[in-house]
Amino acid sequence: MWINNQSSRDDFILLGFSDRPWLETPLFIIFLVAYTFALFGNVSIILVSRLDPQLDSPMYFFVSNLSLLDLCYTTSTVPQMLVNLRGPEKTISYGGCVAQLYIFLALGSTECILLAIMALDRYTAVCKPLHYPIIMSHRRCIHMATGTWISGFANSLVQSTLTVVVPRCGHRVVDHFFCEVPALLKLACADTHVNEAELNVLGALLLLVPLTLILGTYVLIARAVMRIRSAESRWKAFNTCASHLLVVSLFYFTAISMYVQPPSSYSHDRGKIMALFYGIVTPTLNPFIYTLRNKDVKAALGRALTKEFWVKTG
Repeated sequence: MWINNQSSRDDFILLGFSDRPWLETPLFIIFLVAYTFALFGNVSIILVSRLDPQLDSPMYFFVSNLSLLDLCYTTSTVPQMLVNLRGPEKTISYGGCVAQLYIFLALGSTECILLAIMALDRYTAVCKPLHYPIIMSHRRCIHMATGTWISGFANSLVQSTLTVVVPRCGHRVVDHFFCEVPALLKLACADTHVNEAELNVLGALLLLVPLTLILGTYVLIARAVMRIRSAESRWKAFNTCASHLLVVSLFYFTAISMYVQPPSSYSHDRGKIMALFYGIVTPTLNPFIYTLRNKDVKAALGRALTKEFWVKTG
């Protein structure tokens, strides 16, 4: 019923939750609310990080980059999902599917590297506080952030190309709510073991190498914190890292469970749940994690609500 006879043969049909039509209206409301919160939370953090002079530090520079990532993350998939949940057609054009795949992979790859750089920033702040302004200079932060974005989009170019070149023999029904690597590889009508192996190697490198660096960094941070005699200072040092650790846990748990596995063993229902988690839930929660656990951000948001703040920044 949801296939339009006039739709192009190149269009993909996103099944999404068509097998459970009773879920579509509640999910539409949930996704719309989550997307609204994600937009509001991430835009707020970007604005206060840029405009409030008290948040002019490397930590908040990278946090604003993360918020921009999450903003783009949700925007690359959620609007299409909302259209498909409410409309009779569940289609996406071939070009739209390829663009969605490339952008989603690029943003995910960038976030992997960005989270590792944020861990390095926390290590420098806690373990080398006297050298922190020199090591994490504004120019170096810009270079690291630029390199992170370029690396993420370059990796996506390789992974998305390996995915779309697989012959599909006319198969175009994707059992997912957006275009993602495992779901698209399921449409293949040829042997995909080489593609799967290459994608697994790239996925493992991009996920496991930064995660190893993050874990190693936090081991060093934990050792440094335990040497601090003052309980108040120890708690302050721990608190500066807690938000980042929580974000890392949310992102890497779902991403590894999705991408560090053979696509041939991919489970549609499990894939949809995991994709919902790291594609919608995590980007929605991230700004609130940084806000609720951070006095500086809460104070900056409070100042942003005053007229004097906008007079000064204007």
